[in-house]
Amino acid sequence: MRIEGHTMTVSIVDAGPNQVSRSVEVNAPAAELFAMIADPRRHHEIDGSGTVRDNVSCPDDIAPGAKFTTGMRMYGVPYRITSVVTAVTPNELFEWRHPAGHRWRWEFTALTPTLTRVTETFDYRDTGPIKDTLKYYERMGFAKGNAKGIESTLTKLHDRYAT
Repeated sequence: MRIEGHTMTVSIVDAGPNQVSRSVEVNAPAAELFAMIADPRRHHEIDGSGTVRDNVSCPDDIAPGAKFTTGMRMYGVPYRITSVVTAVTPNELFEWRHPAGHRWRWEFTALTPTLTRVTETFDYRDTGPIKDTLKYYERMGFAKGNAKGIESTLTKLHDRYAT
């Protein structure tokens, strides 16, 4: 992918069936990037899908089991969604579960003290009655649409820290 005079690659990651995963290298420390993603109030800063708004409520201490509410807009319709944090490994992993059952996972791999591989994954393996839900996700184009959103988000994150 070529962006404004510099080359940047958003890579497809094979995370397995019913997962959409992409990664990019970002010129920032893993701890700094993790801090942004582990604070849901900041998700609107890098959202590339155009759906995340900035009116979020969440506890100051995010840990597994914590809930946060996000203002969203899709197809022009505003709504709020409450998600549950499912995994946190400081500076390495932050994941939450959407009420529909899918998960959003962010992984941070420090390549150097100032360069981090960031991987974002939309994981819909564990959503409701598997057969029917997976068909719904595919028919509605969520996997394809979320792939584009992830690519845009990672591009935006990369550009934020581009030198």
